[in-house]
Amino acid sequence: MSVIKDPSGKRSVQVEVEVPGTPEEVWAAIATGPGVSSWFMPADVDSHMGGTVTTHFGPGMDSVAKVTAWDPPHRFAAESGDLGPNAPTLATEWVVEARAGGTCVVRVVHSLFADKDDWDDQLTGVESGWPTFFRVLRMYLTHFSGRPCSAIHLVGFAPGPTSEGWKVLSDSLGLGAATAGQRWTAPQGSPRLSGIVDQTGEGKNNHFALVHVEQPAPGIASLISAGMGDQSCIQVTLYFYGEQAAGAVTADEPAWHAWMAKKFPMPTPAANA
Repeated sequence: MSVIKDPSGKRSVQVEVEVPGTPEEVWAAIATGPGVSSWFMPADVDSHMGGTVTTHFGPGMDSVAKVTAWDPPHRFAAESGDLGPNAPTLATEWVVEARAGGTCVVRVVHSLFADKDDWDDQLTGVESGWPTFFRVLRMYLTHFSGRPCSAIHLVGFAPGPTSEGWKVLSDSLGLGAATAGQRWTAPQGSPRLSGIVDQTGEGKNNHFALVHVEQPAPGIASLISAGMGDQSCIQVTLYFYGEQAAGAVTADEPAWHAWMAKKFPMPTPAANA
């Protein structure tokens, strides 16, 4: 989807998804810290006008946005400087709209004001990441809504385009020929993980698989290879829910970090000349 350009200078992108649940249940998932942490990234939400939404993408990689509108369970908005130094302010609006049959549409709109297209690539980059996370949101609200969550977030890199990174990831985990509905168990040499493949596919700039996890605890596995220049960014996120969640993270997180470091090491910083 291209950037929507308004004569006033406003530029925006938007993504939406239909999910099960009442507006209150969906609001809890997108507008509270525990909710956002259950399908996206660890987050803290200061839930009132003038509060802040802080998303923790990794060490030293916090995103902090100031709340500019707060109307539960229907809408909130926030502003941040996430696009980088000297970039215009990025405004983000979340909307929940009830639908017949016990579902809601969740819509996120990112916008900024600019008289040039200097920041359009960043806008579309932000846009392209949501579809895969929204698939996790739908799974969470379908199977695990309101349950406590503990998660393992892993990032690594592989040389070559998205498809090559995905081949290494999927082959390493025995997902190369997996199809939706197939029962799957990670092969020997990988950390323990098993469940039923929910879906696989290609997004706008990525390859992905989602698994409805059964062991070591009920949850969701999100496996992504995303293009990043001449390499692929490999993202493995394991969301566990319920009473077994925290114990599964404590027991298995070290093995996953070791596996990720071996298969998809982080780039070595270039030595100073």
